[in-house]
Amino acid sequence: MADRLGGGFGSVPPFTLVLLCCHPVLSTTSQVALTLRAVGGLTTVEIARAYGTTEATMGTRISRAKQRLAREGVRFAPPTDADRDDRMAAVTQVLYLIFNEGHTAGAGDDLVRVDLSREAIRPTRMLHALRPDDAEVTGLLALMLLTGSRRAARVGDDDVLVPLDEQDRTLWDRGLIREGTGLIEAARDRREVGPYRLQAAIAAVHATAGAPEETDWPRIATPYLWLERLAPTAPVRLSRVVAVARAYGRHRGLALLDDLNRRHGVDRDPLTRRRQLAVRAHLLEMTGDGEAAADAYRRAVDLTADRVEERYLRDRARRAEITGR
Repeated sequence: MADRLGGGFGSVPPFTLVLLCCHPVLSTTSQVALTLRAVGGLTTVEIARAYGTTEATMGTRISRAKQRLAREGVRFAPPTDADRDDRMAAVTQVLYLIFNEGHTAGAGDDLVRVDLSREAIRPTRMLHALRPDDAEVTGLLALMLLTGSRRAARVGDDDVLVPLDEQDRTLWDRGLIREGTGLIEAARDRREVGPYRLQAAIAAVHATAGAPEETDWPRIATPYLWLERLAPTAPVRLSRVVAVARAYGRHRGLALLDDLNRRHGVDRDPLTRRRQLAVRAHLLEMTGDGEAAADAYRRAVDLTADRVEERYLRDRARRAEITGR
């Protein structure tokens, strides 16, 4: 099966290989998982984390995808015009997940995996060159560039995570910010508004704020409401909680978090519980309840597998405990 999945891809360009793996005989989920494994080089554990499932379940899914391709006798010829559009949803999702894993690695000693981020941006640029009028592809590329512009400021010299408000903004890559905001401007008059375009708009507000206190949080909270309707996931909901707290007050943020926990069980999902605890701790710290914040930070520490994030959460717990005395 040299010209099928499993070998012979050393000279295949990344974007072409992404299209090849996103074959229409597979479900979108299987396309994404297989491409992350074959193209992105992510481990089964990393892919499982991105999908909110177990390593065993994801391993079985990837294995079955390979078997399905073999049974169908699929040969990896380039996609035709007829099926190329059908593959775009899987392709953009794959590139987004690879970039996210590179931007914030889910486990290990390094918070950032630059290799993965770059591998995601390169084929996304190619995709945008092929489909310059696609607003979601434009939004995806803008999102990657704006998010990636902060990379140099996210981890301090002592390998401690630096939160957005404390980052040295002189380290942000202004070239990437200009390119990202330019892409958003170019797509402004297009009717399609999808999740990538909304996330890019949010990232642009952060990227163009000269200082933390200049951030226009209401302009961030509103797109998150629309984003939650399009992508009702726990990470989106928790990000909206933070935006609402910053825009309209910490007590409204806590009330929203409690409401989301009641209606959607964000705090009961083991795959999002760490983030929920960290968000709650941050809001409690903002209200001055240092003791409760420290407890929530410590519980979040027990659920993280990333060493940089663990050090950050432990430090926040110590600081909150001191303030609460």
